[in-house]
Amino acid sequence: MPAGAPPRDGGDGDDLLPLGAAEAAGPGGAFSHPPAPRETARRDLLPAAATCFETSFSQRRRMTEMPKTVANSQDKRLNSTHGGEEEEERSHGENGCPAKRFKPGEAEADEELKKFPKRKIALLMAYLGKGYHGMQGDLLILGLLSYPAVQRSEISLPSSQRNMGSSQYKTIEDDLVSALIGSGCILEDHGEDMKKMSFQRCARTDKGVSAAGQIVSLKARLIDDIVEKINDHLPPHIRIFGFKRVTRGFNAKKKCDARTYSYMLPTFAFAHKDYDCQDESFRLSPEALATVNRLLACYKGTHRFHNFTSQKGPHDASAKRYIMEISCQEAFVRDGLELATIRVKGQSFMMHQIRKMIGLVIAVVKGYAPEAILEQSWGEEKVDVPKAPGLGLLLERVHFESYNKRYGNDGVHEALEWAEEEPKIADFKERYIYPTIIRTEKEERSMANWMETLPRHEFDATASEAQADGAGAKNDPEGSDGCGGDDSD
Repeated sequence: MPAGAPPRDGGDGDDLLPLGAAEAAGPGGAFSHPPAPRETARRDLLPAAATCFETSFSQRRRMTEMPKTVANSQDKRLNSTHGGEEEEERSHGENGCPAKRFKPGEAEADEELKKFPKRKIALLMAYLGKGYHGMQGDLLILGLLSYPAVQRSEISLPSSQRNMGSSQYKTIEDDLVSALIGSGCILEDHGEDMKKMSFQRCARTDKGVSAAGQIVSLKARLIDDIVEKINDHLPPHIRIFGFKRVTRGFNAKKKCDARTYSYMLPTFAFAHKDYDCQDESFRLSPEALATVNRLLACYKGTHRFHNFTSQKGPHDASAKRYIMEISCQEAFVRDGLELATIRVKGQSFMMHQIRKMIGLVIAVVKGYAPEAILEQSWGEEKVDVPKAPGLGLLLERVHFESYNKRYGNDGVHEALEWAEEEPKIADFKERYIYPTIIRTEKEERSMANWMETLPRHEFDATASEAQADGAGAKNDPEGSDGCGGDDSD
């Protein structure tokens, strides 16, 4: 090797020297005498010889083990062919994938599921709320109904917790879920844990509140004649009018852009306390109707409605609500009683909000409060706002403009519009909802009795007095206006 050449192994080179050569090396690694030519050649051949030996040994070992590997593979194939066919079929399904093992009775259910697959749908429904404790129930499971101060709309409950089978606190969803199970749309355990079917209602109407255009979303099996079969298991005052396929992530509450409510009331509620009669003989004049609509129009736009609900302050962001439309329609006479209907459309509503909006306008029209009270109610002060009776409140329809714009024409889903179902909805209202409101008003005189409480309200009440009134509202036996469930908070 030439002097100064790098060692062949990349190290310091001492391991290539013959025995005793390292000791013979002088300072700087130079030999005191040059090695013999034969020893140098032998040293140069050692690495190449070692490499050839390792390669030859590895090849011989692989050639020796190859027959064993082939034999083992052949043995496995023979074992699986002779006497193992049934086990192979049980352990593998189509495309070599593991086959699903069923418990007794599950195979038939699996075949049914393949025939009628689960899909996300939206159901259009209407119901008469009288005799029910709202749309959504479950307070008994949490033990909250033992506290009279607790109101349903003040508590946001998980959809999965249900109280099926309670006749004392029956809800609309109790009957609906029973019908879904009875018709075969969902499994029985889905009714007990509604998260399994991703159930969501668009608005949680409260005790006694009816609906003509409620929407619920859920995952259900698309059985044949699904609407008819669900209705076969429902009472006549609860009806499903249609269904539509929706996107997998659709949520009836979160995807809803706005809600429209109506409030039917006898027109003598607008009679002035000093000049007009306060009974069924009253007839609303065009001038009085114009005044009502002028006052209602003040609610349009975005305002702080903290005085129109409970437990909200003027600086709570959630107290700001956007009212799109509100007006009182022409009066009409039914069974000798003149009535009018107020319609209001907003993005969402808080507990008691609609009833207080109407109650304050009635107080102004009747002469109990000045018109300035409307602007004052949106300010920093706490204002005592009267709450109109719950009878007459109706969820008319819910709106999905954004969803329809994005998915309505995608070729897969349908827009959530129900023009074809409108005649059936109108017939349902005429048959069940309107007669019940009118008959109950004439028999129980809820509006007349409430009007007698207006003189006791102090519309310039201090904050402490108004807060006390708000606390007392929690014991209201009529319940809230059913809009608390719309609150996105």
